[in-house]
Amino acid sequence: MKATIRGLFAAALLAGLVACVPYPPLGAVFIGARFGPPPAQVEVIGMAPGPGFVWVRGYYRWDGMAYLWMPGRWAQPPYARAVWVPGRWRHHPQGWYWVEGHWR
Repeated sequence: MKATIRGLFAAALLAGLVACVPYPPLGAVFIGARFGPPPAQVEVIGMAPGPGFVWVRGYYRWDGMAYLWMPGRWAQPPYARAVWVPGRWRHHPQGWYWVEGHWR
C-alpha cells in the first residue's frame, strides 16, 4: 500500500514538474534558432492596390541555416474592421520561435 501511494506521489510530482517547463504559446511555431533575427529591413511601401487594403510588413523567416527576409505585401482584411496583428520573434530558453501574424 505504501509503495502504491509513494508511486502515485512520484507520478504527480513528475507531472507537476513537466507542467512548469515553459513552452512557446499555442499558435507559435517553434524554430529553435539559437540567435535572434537581425533588425527588420526598411521597406518602401507603395500605393495600395485598392481601397481597404492593409500593409502586412515584411519579416525574417528561419530556413534552418539562416534568416531570410520575406518582403511585406498588401492584403485585404477578411471582414470589416479587421486589424492585422503582425507576427513576431520571441525568445525561449531553447532558442527563438516565431509567432504567426493574424487578423483580429
